[in-house]
Amino acid sequence: MRLNDLRPPKGSKKKRKRVGRGDGSGHGGTSTRGHKGQNARSGGPKKAGFEGGQMPLQRRLPKRGFTNIFRKEYAILNLSQLDRLVDLTEVDPPLLLEKGVIKKMKAGLKILGNGEIQRAVKVKAHKFSKKAEEKILAAGGEIEKL
Repeated sequence: MRLNDLRPPKGSKKKRKRVGRGDGSGHGGTSTRGHKGQNARSGGPKKAGFEGGQMPLQRRLPKRGFTNIFRKEYAILNLSQLDRLVDLTEVDPPLLLEKGVIKKMKAGLKILGNGEIQRAVKVKAHKFSKKAEEKILAAGGEIEKL
């Protein structure tokens, strides 16, 4: 076998369909769109969800609820995650951002009480859940609200 003998497998290469290039091409005349009708014309077919002028489903269904534009979203940290940071004795939001523990700072940092903490740690955060506060203080740590 030589380089000039190489050929792609039969049927793997297919010619592009060129429509509207005369009757001799086999795709002239109606350009494979069929005869008349909405989809044969320019500007058709209509968009997804169009129901022939009837009020579409997405507009017939009622809207529910609302979004509070003043909502504050906190970056959260569980005690189980805090316990894994063995080398730290003092924890604050900029340090956690630097270490990659929290991805981005939103309205502040909130410490939640999921998991246990085994050692004394000084924690600085904007908010604490009651459980988290109890567990940190029980382990001999300190809390500071920013």
